[in-house]
Amino acid sequence: MSIVTAIGHGPGNGPAVRPLRRARGGAYLLLAPGLAYLGLFFVVPVVALLVTSLYVPVPGGEVGQFQPAFEWGNYVDALSTYWPQLMRSFLYAVIATVAALLIGYPMAYAIAVRARGKPFLQGMLLVLVIAPFFTSFILRTIAWKQILADESFVVAALRALALLPPDGRLTATAIAVVSGLTYNFLPFMTLPIYASLERLDVRMIEAGQDLYASGPTTFRRVTLPLSMPGVVSGTLLTFIPASGDFVNSVLLGNTTTTMIGQVIDSRFFKVSDYPTAAALSVVLMVAILALVTAYVRRSGTEELL
Repeated sequence: MSIVTAIGHGPGNGPAVRPLRRARGGAYLLLAPGLAYLGLFFVVPVVALLVTSLYVPVPGGEVGQFQPAFEWGNYVDALSTYWPQLMRSFLYAVIATVAALLIGYPMAYAIAVRARGKPFLQGMLLVLVIAPFFTSFILRTIAWKQILADESFVVAALRALALLPPDGRLTATAIAVVSGLTYNFLPFMTLPIYASLERLDVRMIEAGQDLYASGPTTFRRVTLPLSMPGVVSGTLLTFIPASGDFVNSVLLGNTTTTMIGQVIDSRFFKVSDYPTAAALSVVLMVAILALVTAYVRRSGTEELL
């Protein structure tokens, strides 16, 4: 058979590939609504944000009037003015993410491994994890103002244990903001870890114990590596929204705990300084993308990117 004949009857031109082409066409058709949604509500706003970040005020114009330009100095001015708030946002987000991991991992392990084979108990524990979603994000955050109020039992107990000075307080402090972030994003950490641990074959843990490995060694060499996809996913789902959050800092903090999301909100809606707000939004987005990429590569789960 000649080469031309072979190509003419090859896999790229024969009737056998028609179902494959139809399958590809169906896949593109299924992707079309999602791509259109992303294009309309993500790509277009991001482009508008980039363009707005380079605007300059209209000479002699009123407050909030800007004209198209290529003023890259907006980024320098925004960073030089608001870098403390930007660094504080990442610091709070990191602390809240670590705290959520330390709280959420044992919860996920208990539900997925210890409660395995007990469907009712497992279901009830999962309901408790997702129960905060049944109430508003704002209401949950406001509730923390009551929990950490000066007359609350939490403050009274800390004062009784001498962990808090007699005139000390928790409201309007960094502790309150981080506590709110940790609580509000805890389910986003717990559920991905649970999904990974739920697929864990417990016979592998038993095999480690049969080989005389201690409990900590079995966890470090078997359980933790197998649950890393869930840990990485939960970390990203917690860190990313916590970095840009402003509700917790507004309701639970004060002027010394201002986060970058609060600054962006203020520049957009109170001062009408759109270029600075847009520049800060772009910087926050790029910084999160760089940090997430470095974290995923460091943790060895590049397939998540």
